[in-house]
Amino acid sequence: MTRFEEIAARIPGVARGVAEETQRRLDAKTKPRGSLGRLESLACRIAAIRGTPVPEIPRMAIVVMAADHGVAEEGVSAYPQAVTGQMLRNFARGGAAINVLARQAGARVEVVDMGVREALPPMPGVRVHRVGPGTKNLALGAAMTREEAVRAIEAGIAVAERLVGEGITLFGLGEMGIGNTTAASALVAAFTGRKPEAVTGFGTGITPEIRRRKVEVIRRALDVNAPDPTDPLGVLAKLGGFEIAGLAGVALGGAASRIPVIMDGFITGAASLAAARMAPAAADYFIASHRSTEPGHAVVLEAMGTEPLFDLGLCLGEGTGAALAMAIVEAAVRILHEMATFESAGVSDQEG
Repeated sequence: MTRFEEIAARIPGVARGVAEETQRRLDAKTKPRGSLGRLESLACRIAAIRGTPVPEIPRMAIVVMAADHGVAEEGVSAYPQAVTGQMLRNFARGGAAINVLARQAGARVEVVDMGVREALPPMPGVRVHRVGPGTKNLALGAAMTREEAVRAIEAGIAVAERLVGEGITLFGLGEMGIGNTTAASALVAAFTGRKPEAVTGFGTGITPEIRRRKVEVIRRALDVNAPDPTDPLGVLAKLGGFEIAGLAGVALGGAASRIPVIMDGFITGAASLAAARMAPAAADYFIASHRSTEPGHAVVLEAMGTEPLFDLGLCLGEGTGAALAMAIVEAAVRILHEMATFESAGVSDQEG
């Protein structure tokens, strides 16, 4: 059994009975029952994941994985492929949107080079788990071998396990990779059976003409690779990316350690969907932060049976939605820790 298979097999079910105790504690707080709405259900969900009625105030990290995609040669992006490496440097310097929002949330940003096309010099703040110099062109054949996909997943598991060992109790997922909305669209089409045009948006701001080309590239990728949705690792290998597979590994590693995993938008949603297809028990650990403007993201959320916490019209990626959601998760947990009960505050509870 590979390391990946062993981790996937030992993901525990969430403790639903614990969530019931958490709700009883929330009902004893100085408020009408249920008046904090989804904050209450979120607190209960975090409690069920962590396995305790009053989970700790979270220590947070956002894992941002970067890699290049061979499909970029099909002209499916508004930006040149060199931007992937340039943005990785920007992350390392702390100058990207994710850095700003993570600082606001009090979250650490963990940047990982999973396979940028040109190997970058060592940089403080960037971990290197390169599987290769970008994937192959999925429109012409498999993006990765199965062995490469497993290596990427296991690199993500290793990142997750290291962060857990350092005391992190809440993960966020983020990504960077020119061409990765094409890979994500292909993955979601393969996993859900939806047509390419239904899961393909405008990505980084492409024109309608480029979007039509992108849809055709995805259609070719599905035809040439003939992905089998009953073989989720095979689907991921044929159509995914090193950073997408790595994030699936982070999600699986988090679930195996009872860590809540906050998905960002479309790309991390596709990675989480792949993780859930490989290990169905993991799905209960994944929290959708927001609803991306990418049409494929709505398909991902539907396939995973989940509702996002908010909709701000975001489509940047990088983990920006996950960073914003961390503040909401922390607020839900702090209600359990810091809000007075009717008894402790000397406030009369409702009668009857």
